[in-house]
Amino acid sequence: MQLEVRPDPAEVGRARRWARSRLAGSGIEADEALAENLILLVSELVTNAVVHTGCPAVLRLSLPSDVVDSATVRLEVADASSRAPVPRCAAGDATGGRGLALVDCLADRWGWNPEGSGKSIWCELDRCSQPEEGAAMAYGGGRSAYEGLAFEAV
Repeated sequence: MQLEVRPDPAEVGRARRWARSRLAGSGIEADEALAENLILLVSELVTNAVVHTGCPAVLRLSLPSDVVDSATVRLEVADASSRAPVPRCAAGDATGGRGLALVDCLADRWGWNPEGSGKSIWCELDRCSQPEEGAAMAYGGGRSAYEGLAFEAV
C-alpha cells in the first residue's frame, strides 16, 4: 500500500495518520513499541523527503498478511532526488539533522536504493525485536556508532 506525498511539511502529519490507520486493522496494536517506532520513522523519512528534495514523494508500507511474533514491517519513502544520504555533523543544539541516525537506532535494518531517476530509503522493523540496552540514548549521545553525526537525505 502506498500514499503519494506532496512537497509540503504539512504532509508529514497526514503520512503519520495514514500509517496509523493502516496499522489499525493489521493486528499490530497502537501502543506496541513496533507501532510507535514505525510512526516515528514515517515522520523522519517523510520529513527528509519533503524538506530536502522539494519534490513529491511516495510512502510505501508493507505489513505482513498474518501478524505473528516474528512479523516484519517495511517502510519505504521514494523521492525524485538521486543523491545518496550524506553524513554531516550537527551541532549539539541543532534542531534538525539527526533523522537517519534515529532511523539507524530504531530500525532493525535500513538502507537506500536507486529507483528510476530518484531513490528509495527503506527500513524494516521486526515485531520480535527488543531494543538494545542503551539504544534509546543513542539519539542524544549514548553508545551509537553515529554519535556526533547527522545524516541528510537529499
